Amino acid sequence: MTRLRLAATALAALVLSGCVGALPGSGTPPKLYDLSPKSTFDPSLPKVPWQIIVQEPVAAASIDTNRVAVRQSALSVEYFKGVAWADRAPRLVQTLIIESFENTGKILSVGREAVGLRADYLVKTELREFEADYTKSARPVAVVRLNVKLVRMPERSIVANETFSMETEAGGTAIEPIMAAFDDALGNVLKRTVEWTLRAAAALPRPSNPASGG
Repeated sequence: MTRLRLAATALAALVLSGCVGALPGSGTPPKLYDLSPKSTFDPSLPKVPWQIIVQEPVAAASIDTNRVAVRQSALSVEYFKGVAWADRAPRLVQTLIIESFENTGKILSVGREAVGLRADYLVKTELREFEADYTKSARPVAVVRLNVKLVRMPERSIVANETFSMETEAGGTAIEPIMAAFDDALGNVLKRTVEWTLRAAAALPRPSNPASGG
């Protein structure tokens, strides 16, 4: 007991004197990064009188975080220190998909399931890759891969399925060009996802009981 008391007293003295490293939560907060929705699309896209719900992407635990994933080998995932996404990666991507749909001006309504929107179609996605890969080039490569399923409501049947991916090499090894590479790669995937969804939905028979009421 005497030894335990002495050890506890010594540890308290070290903490008070600043000899022990920073306590959890007391470090410098990470710098937050956001990405941008797509705003330019093929003007020939069909206009659809439907409502679409975009569900939050499913993702592996290594991606389902606000930490920025880094791959330096085929079997390991690490994270950048001192930087983070402005939201969990799946939630961030969901927001950008919705904003990109809105930016087309070609759809009646689009939103999240949480808002109670009655939908003609669900857009179900799986974020399969969202990382800075150091194994592909001398400079890091932003890798984005998204599987997209178009689900007809209310029967919840999958009527179309596609996967979109993009790899963009960063212009340098600093964090700013790496974030720019992420923005470019995700922007490419967003554009193809939105255009594919609108064309696929327009080619299908109209739902018998459309949520839009038409």
